[in-house]
Amino acid sequence: MIKCGRPCKGEELLSRDRVLDSALQLFLEHGYGNLSMETIARDAHVSLRTIYRHFDGKAGLFGALIRRCTDQFIGSLSEDCSMEEALIAFGRQFLFRITRPNVLRIRAILIGESQQFPDLATQFYEQGPSRTLEQLTEFFARHQQAGRIRNIEPDFLADQFISVLRGERLQRLQLGLEAPPEESDIEVWVAKTTSLFLEGCLAR
Repeated sequence: MIKCGRPCKGEELLSRDRVLDSALQLFLEHGYGNLSMETIARDAHVSLRTIYRHFDGKAGLFGALIRRCTDQFIGSLSEDCSMEEALIAFGRQFLFRITRPNVLRIRAILIGESQQFPDLATQFYEQGPSRTLEQLTEFFARHQQAGRIRNIEPDFLADQFISVLRGERLQRLQLGLEAPPEESDIEVWVAKTTSLFLEGCLAR
């Protein structure tokens, strides 16, 4: 029997994930500017119409990849544990995700091609760093209202926490000067940096 109309929700989610998986590998292989939407559609075994319906173009597709990565650590900012435990859990996920070789390669593509494709930079920042900072800002604001954090702008705290987590290490990784850290190394790094950070902002 020939099916008419839109696919069911489960099928749409499967095709969306398939497009994202294909796009990630193709972006890594070809970069951004040299990759056509037709190539992505062919590799993912979907129509161009399907891609445009889900992502509204190549920049939106790239942004969806960044959002999928960001989702993996934003959700770890739990309210069911202490502030320090929540920040450590977030920091572990954050550092692990951004130091993987594929993510470092995507960042290199972004840096190399964002001048030629401004929408690429916009999608990356809105779906990645901006969402992360927004969630952290809200997290610090809630703990500030509860009296746990000193009267420091929550958005400033969010920016500083991300900066202390990444440190100079991210630049060395991006330049290929050291290997991606193991999870055990990340755990030690995050515990130390979180403890140091909280020393400067906890309410006395």
